Amino acid sequence: MKILLTGAKGMLASDVAKRLDCLGIDFLGIDIDELDITDEAAVLDFVKAYKPDSVIHCAAYTAVDKAEDESELCMRVNSDGTANIAKACKSVGAQMLYISTDYVFDGTGETPFETNTPKSPLNVYGKSKSDGEDAVTEFLDKYYIVRISWVFGSHGNNFVKTMLRLCETKSELSIVGDQFGSPTYTVDLAVLLCEIVMSGKYGVYHATNEGFCSWAEFAEEIMRISESPCTVKTITTESYPTKAVRPRNSRLSKSSLDENGFKRLPDWREALKRYLSV
Repeated sequence: MKILLTGAKGMLASDVAKRLDCLGIDFLGIDIDELDITDEAAVLDFVKAYKPDSVIHCAAYTAVDKAEDESELCMRVNSDGTANIAKACKSVGAQMLYISTDYVFDGTGETPFETNTPKSPLNVYGKSKSDGEDAVTEFLDKYYIVRISWVFGSHGNNFVKTMLRLCETKSELSIVGDQFGSPTYTVDLAVLLCEIVMSGKYGVYHATNEGFCSWAEFAEEIMRISESPCTVKTITTESYPTKAVRPRNSRLSKSSLDENGFKRLPDWREALKRYLSV
């Protein structure tokens, strides 16, 4: 199999690239310097020249709060850019794996969202990723849509790094305790994504590490494992206003993985421990 990997310099794609290397799979990793995914003609020419069997599409606009002010740019990258990739895939008969997000849901209730739960994003970023999903399903039959949440990894910024950095100058951190989801380690996720893209089992998946927690509980575990003396004060969403509305419930059901014979990812606490030991 020959794979084109977009967003190659990003947190997730960096670990996907390492996994593809480990598996001995022929791939080409590209980022904005090599290809502007918002340029439809350029995307088509690039994909036709490379002729991949699969495209793992990790490239995205991910600045959730900034997207509220840069909605046009966010939509151009996440919606139009994804449509360009999907149309290019169709032109060469390639399959596509699209990375999506828990933000496509409205965050109501406490039950994990199923893959077929109606989408109702609360912010611009969520809408852009939802529109990207729609573009994939419109242009392709051979696709995998994989929704992820609360990712952390070695490359780029993430919640874990932020917490550890803040602890260097603060003795107490106020963290939201009424938003729930699953922290997800990109190293674990990369393994599953490579399995999915090689499986031929097309469809929509939810892929996160096992277990649920609040952001405050996530922070407390970071402090515990890192043996930081910093304490965590639990606050409400209303006490920490952000430009983009966040879903209270980001729990995702993994029934789609079970039904297709994919092994679930390890518990998030165990994954965090491995991450902090690197």
